[in-house]
Amino acid sequence: MKIPAAILAFLVPAMSLCAAEKIRVSSFSTILTEIAAQVGGERVAVTGHVKPGIDPHDFQPKPADLKVVANAQLILLSAKHMEGYVSKLQQGAGAKGVLLEVGDGFASLKIADHHDASKLVDDPHWWHSIANVEKATKIVRDALIKISPEDKTLFAANAGKYLDSLHALEKWAKRKIAELPRDRRKLVTSHEAFQYFAKENGFTLYAIEGVSRADQPSSKKVAEIVQTIQKAGVKAIFPESLSNPKVLKEITRETGAKIGPELYGDGLGEGAASTYDSMYKHNVTAIVDSLK
Repeated sequence: MKIPAAILAFLVPAMSLCAAEKIRVSSFSTILTEIAAQVGGERVAVTGHVKPGIDPHDFQPKPADLKVVANAQLILLSAKHMEGYVSKLQQGAGAKGVLLEVGDGFASLKIADHHDASKLVDDPHWWHSIANVEKATKIVRDALIKISPEDKTLFAANAGKYLDSLHALEKWAKRKIAELPRDRRKLVTSHEAFQYFAKENGFTLYAIEGVSRADQPSSKKVAEIVQTIQKAGVKAIFPESLSNPKVLKEITRETGAKIGPELYGDGLGEGAASTYDSMYKHNVTAIVDSLK
């Protein structure tokens, strides 16, 4: 059947519009927001619900967030129990969007549960391992390809470029960390966010608070950390961009260790730490230069 020219003139622009419609992505991790934007390129519209500088442990989605999620085709979660509101998102998404708990796609390090110290739970701060971010990139790439198979070549090429940048970052980090003798690789931080970093780079980690900043240390734990710092001769302890420095100041008074630059423990920051590359370089430089 021949389609009349007048109808064709109407259909062609409409079909082009449909073809150009972007994949709607909702992200609840600053790291995953960057990954989705880099891998998806011009074919995605990414909404980052957790903004840089916001504590993801405390974040709760608002009705406006759930409205966006209801229309999303892909919902990205950091997971490993970081988000305590998964059921809300599942209800908001209905059967429309794919809810992807990215961090559950690779192995976890364990951490003591702040409710019960005898119980171990997954450490959710997986992005401090570059190897994990590489795995996350491949997981997001594959999810986007599943949603839009016709864009496979684009997504694969974009992911390849981003993975190349991560490989370059990994080489830079190894060179920088090599400046620090192994016996000085003792990292004292505000809260327990750097276990993946410590394992990947040969550091011994001492955290003052627990998995989130709500887990305030007991006086007994503070005394133990003071003793450890004195015994190990640690030169600096590190606050984080969202931490309360009160306990740190008490520890520095008793140990003589200095307070180092702020680290970004719970995701991307603003300005100079607004990308994964710049955030990771900031953390590594601050640690190495302060402990040398």
